Amino acid sequence: MPGGGSPTAPHVPAQPQQPQPQQPHAPQPQQTQPQQTQPPQAPSAYRRAAGRPAAPDSRPVVDKQLAAAGRKPRRGEPFAARAARALRRTLSSSAAREVAETTRTAQALQQPVTTGRQIAVTSIRGGAGKSTVAALLGLTYAHYRQDPVLLVEADPALGSLPLRLGAESLRWTTGDVAGIVEPQMSLLDVTGYLVQLPDNAWLLPGSQGRIGAMLDTKAYERVMVALRRYFGVTVVDCETLPAEVARVALSAAQARVLTTPATLEGVASTHAVLQWMQGLPRHVIAGTVVVVTETVPHTGLDLDGAVRTLAATGASVQVLPYDRHLAAGGPIRTELLAHPTRQAATRLAADVFQLSQKRH
Repeated sequence: MPGGGSPTAPHVPAQPQQPQPQQPHAPQPQQTQPQQTQPPQAPSAYRRAAGRPAAPDSRPVVDKQLAAAGRKPRRGEPFAARAARALRRTLSSSAAREVAETTRTAQALQQPVTTGRQIAVTSIRGGAGKSTVAALLGLTYAHYRQDPVLLVEADPALGSLPLRLGAESLRWTTGDVAGIVEPQMSLLDVTGYLVQLPDNAWLLPGSQGRIGAMLDTKAYERVMVALRRYFGVTVVDCETLPAEVARVALSAAQARVLTTPATLEGVASTHAVLQWMQGLPRHVIAGTVVVVTETVPHTGLDLDGAVRTLAATGASVQVLPYDRHLAAGGPIRTELLAHPTRQAATRLAADVFQLSQKRH
């Protein structure tokens, strides 16, 4: 952490002694003193660094006994589906088209940015795949981009983002870092408070898995403003609407993602929110992507009709297909995702990133 040497303590005269020849001043070890308040002129970053012994204890994301109950991760699609797709690619010309599409998508994801892009992910209700979509976006950006990528959990109420990203332990939270981060800090200083993920990605969790963690709008704004310059893309996993922090995050982001389960109730609620957004400045809904998540193999919903209805509001709409690996919960391992899921996640990341670059 940045800091400096502590100010020299005032000189305290010793007991009277015989005069000694003048000697060059040499530093002497300081005696242990009762805890004192740092002088006002000391840099605030140093004062916080000096208080590091009061740092929160590291806690595991999942209790060891509970972790042992987890089963081996499943592949997103069965072997028969993988074999059939490989055969179709061999017998058709779709492979070339797929390679060309992948190349275009990768080029879109690797576009440079002049200032950090913030992408907020939220939903109307729980169970809509909000944290799953946020994790997929963050992992995709980290895979394709050269600059650092940050994932922020702005949902302190026992959010699942750290678990989905495979984090093992947590210490500092979004609320903690709001009182620590300073403009003069370097990226190395900042990442000391974050959880490192693969591919130059970093996580700032919302809680340590404890009930009662809080995050107010001022703390959120302070963190986001301070960290924006260090990361090319920041993906924010927000609380569900209409929570105050979620509304602040949506208004401050350059692109918004609204997730909904592929159910009649979920689509109806999301449609009502999109109608409300139509009354806001045009850039809000124009910079919004709705992700319809299929959480079961066969939904009782006319998916094409639902997509058309949602898209009629002016928002972009994409579908995240059912995937056995995602449905099982736990850490996301991208190599186990079904091929259609990887394609959908990559297209979604590219479209959202392009929206964040536009001036609506």
